[in-house]
Amino acid sequence: MEPLSPINSELKGIFLSNLDSFSQPIIQNSSCSDRESVGVGVHMSGYDITDVPNIELSDSEKDLLDSLGADSIQSTLMSEAIIAVDEQDIVLGPMSKISAHRDAGAYHRAFSVLLFDSKKRLLLQRRAHDKVTFPGVWANSCCSHPLHSDEELAEDGAMGVKTAAIRKLEQELGIAPELFSPDDFTFMTKMRYSARMNETWIEREIDHILVVQKDVELKINQNEVSDTMWVSHDELEEMLIEENRTNGSVAPWFRCIAARIMNDDWWKAIGDTDALDALSDEEIHDMGDVTHMLPEAEGAGLNISVLEVKPLVEERIMTSLMASRHERLAAAMTHLIHGGGKRLRATLPWLVGKAVGDSHSGMLDVGAAIETVHNFTLVHDDIMDDDEIRRGRNAVHIEFDLPTAINAGDAMLAIAFERLVQAEGLQADDVAPLVNRIAWMVRRVSEGQQMDIEFEDELAVSEDDYIEMIEGKTAVMFLTCAEIGARMAGADQETIECMADWGLAVGLCFQLMDDLIDVLSDSDVLGKPAGSDVAQGKRTLMVIHALSQPDSEDKQTLLAALGKGEEADAQSIDAALKALGNLGSIDYAKQRAVDYHAKAHACLDRIPQGPAMKALRELTDFQLKRIS
Repeated sequence: MEPLSPINSELKGIFLSNLDSFSQPIIQNSSCSDRESVGVGVHMSGYDITDVPNIELSDSEKDLLDSLGADSIQSTLMSEAIIAVDEQDIVLGPMSKISAHRDAGAYHRAFSVLLFDSKKRLLLQRRAHDKVTFPGVWANSCCSHPLHSDEELAEDGAMGVKTAAIRKLEQELGIAPELFSPDDFTFMTKMRYSARMNETWIEREIDHILVVQKDVELKINQNEVSDTMWVSHDELEEMLIEENRTNGSVAPWFRCIAARIMNDDWWKAIGDTDALDALSDEEIHDMGDVTHMLPEAEGAGLNISVLEVKPLVEERIMTSLMASRHERLAAAMTHLIHGGGKRLRATLPWLVGKAVGDSHSGMLDVGAAIETVHNFTLVHDDIMDDDEIRRGRNAVHIEFDLPTAINAGDAMLAIAFERLVQAEGLQADDVAPLVNRIAWMVRRVSEGQQMDIEFEDELAVSEDDYIEMIEGKTAVMFLTCAEIGARMAGADQETIECMADWGLAVGLCFQLMDDLIDVLSDSDVLGKPAGSDVAQGKRTLMVIHALSQPDSEDKQTLLAALGKGEEADAQSIDAALKALGNLGSIDYAKQRAVDYHAKAHACLDRIPQGPAMKALRELTDFQLKRIS
C-alpha cells in the first residue's frame, strides 16, 4: 500500500473536523496510571471501567444513550477516550467512543484477538444483547479499542494493542491477566474497514489483528458477552457460509478477518511462533465498506454517507493541490476548496461502489480527481461568465487576478490526472481505460461549456440543443462518477450501464433544478445574485420554452432583461422572472426535472436493494426537494 504524503497542520485540521469530541475535557483518573505487574502479565490495578481515561459526554450524547435504554455500564464505556487515527493509522488524538461510532463516525484504532486453545480451536464470542453497537452478533475472541493512555498508545512491537488486549480479555471473558505476557501475542497485520449497523451507529477502524494460543478458563461478563464457542477450522467455514442464521449473525469485521485475511497457513501455524511471525506483515488491508455483510444492517442517508468520506476526499484534494512549490498558485487552487461544497461528485464513486459491489479507497482517489476537475471548471466558468462570487466568496479571478486564475485552473487539471493514476488499488491494466474515460469526460464538459457560451448570442436554441449542452456541462460528471464507481466495485456490465444511466438522469435533473433554483431562490441562498442567468442571457430550458411562445407582454418583459448584463437592474430582472412563471416556463422545466427524477429511480429499481441504496435514493431526490 502506498502511503499518503505526510499531512501538515492544515490537512490534519481536515481530519479533526469530524472529531467533535476533541475539545471536550479528558478526565484521567489517577488509578489509570497506577499499574502493577503480576507475574509476567500487565494489568490495571483494581481495574474497573471507571479507571480509564474518559471524555465527558455532552448532554445530547447522554440523551441519546438514555433513549436507547443503554444501562449505566454501557453508557460509561461509551465515554472511554480511544485513539483517533487517520487512514494510515497515524494518531490524531483522543476521542470518545460514542463520537467515534456515532453518525458518520471516525477512524480509530482497534484490535481483534484470535485466541486458540491447544487443540487449535478458535474462541468466538457472541456480543451481549445490551451492547450499544452490534449487539448479539458473533465475533472473534475479543475485539475492542486501545485507550488514549501512555501504555496503550505504545507502538513498538504493537505493545499498546497487546496491553489493551490483556485488559479486555479480563474484562469481557474473565481471563486472569497474569496468564498472559505481551510476548504471547503475535501481531499479524492490520485492516481498515467501515461497517454500519444503522443510521446512528457505525464501526470505522484500523484493526490490529493479534493471535495467541492459551488454554484458559472463561468467566464471561454478561454485560459484554452473551455466549461463547470454540470452533475448528472446518466448523468456522461452515458458520461463514451458513445462510439465514438463527443463532445470530457474524460480525462484518470478523467475516473480513476469517474470509479475506486469515488463510489456511494461519491455522497451520498456530502454536509455532516463528511460523506466525513469518506470516505477519505491516500492511493495512483495505476492506472498504462492508456493511452489506451484516444481513440486518440499515444504511445511512445521504448527508451522513457523504460525511463519512468527505474529509478523506478533501485530504486527498488538499494534499495534491498544496504540493505546488509556488505558494500563490497553491492558494489560488485551494481557494474554492476552502469555500466548502457538498462534494457530491467527489463522494459519488464511493457511494455507488458500495451499493453495487466491493468498495475500496481507490474510489476516493478517483473522486478527489473528479472533484478537482470540477473545481477547475468552476474557476474557468466564473471567468467566462464574469461571475464575481462563488460559494459566497470571491471568485478566484477576483480574489487573485485573471492570469493567476487561468493558470490555477490549468494546473488543477494536470493535478487531477496525477491523483487519478496514483489511485490506490488500481491494477496496471485499469489505469489507461480510467484515464481515457476521465479525459473523455473533460472533453465533453468543455464541449458543453462552449455550447453554453455560443447560446448566449443565439435566440433560436432548441430544447434538444439545451439537453445536449447540459449533458456535457453537468450531467456527464455524474454519469462518469457512477459508471467508474460501479466498474471499480467489480459490478457486471449490465449494472455498470444501469448506474451510468442513473448518473446521467440525476445529472440532467440536477442542472434543470439548478436553473430553477436561480429563478426561485434569493441571493442569500444562492451565494450570488438571483436571476443572474437571465441577466447573462443563459439559454436555460425555461428561457428556451418562453421564447418559443407567441409574442406577448410577458415575452417582451423577459427580452427586456435577457442578456443585458449590468444594464439589467434588479427591478427588470424580477419582472423577467415573473414573466417566466406567467408563460408557464417554470412549470415546464419543473416537469422535465420530475421526468428525469423518475427515470433515475427506475434505474435504481433494477439494482439489488442493499443498505447503501438509501443514500443513492436520497441523492436522486436531493435537488428536487430544494424547491418542493
